[in-house]
Amino acid sequence: MSAQHLHPLPGIHDFDFIHGRWSVTNRRLKAWGVGSDDWDEFPSTSTCEPRLGGLANVEQIDCPARGWTGMAVRSFDIPAREWVIYWISSQNGVLQPPVRGRFDAHGCTLEGPDRHNGRPVIARFIWSDITPDRARWTQRFSFDDGATWETNWVMDFRRQS
Repeated sequence: MSAQHLHPLPGIHDFDFIHGRWSVTNRRLKAWGVGSDDWDEFPSTSTCEPRLGGLANVEQIDCPARGWTGMAVRSFDIPAREWVIYWISSQNGVLQPPVRGRFDAHGCTLEGPDRHNGRPVIARFIWSDITPDRARWTQRFSFDDGATWETNWVMDFRRQS
């Protein structure tokens, strides 16, 4: 029996598009939550591999231009039928609180409570513009319990040959 047949639930293969090697263009605000419009742009690479028959995947992002590496661990929560993403960075080694969400016709939106520089925030990750060779990840924070949102990071992924 193949791994795909072990978990026939709709949704568990939604993140299969991200498997493989990617070149990434990052555009990140230099200061978050202060109304800044000063952006930093830099390259990185990403490698993602499936685990548990597609139920999870592990992605490593290497950013030598800024001196850090990060890792996303994504898993499909079968009872909730939603994706959960955890992040850890070499900058501090702390496993960040997860964001949770589902795919729809436009991509995937995931949210969860977090903290930035001691301030409580709601973190929102948006996966959009997904094709076999491209994808966009956008991070937004709300510092006012969801009343307004600040886009603070955009990553454009291009599949490597």
